[in-house]
Amino acid sequence: MIFNITIEEVISQNFNIEANTYNEAISIAKEKYNNGEYVLEPGNLLEKRIAVLNGKNCEWIEF
Repeated sequence: MIFNITIEEVISQNFNIEANTYNEAISIAKEKYNNGEYVLEPGNLLEKRIAVLNGKNCEWIEF
């Protein structure tokens, strides 16, 4: 049998941004992330889980 397996990770990383306002800081962070300037590798692993996607049931399991 062939099983369709998905592995999902949640990672985080802090970045210091100089800005005049909260909204400007968010805008700068989004722009830098979308342009590939902010990359979360290796980052801090917060969560990882796995699921088998075959069939009608999909149960995520933390590991």
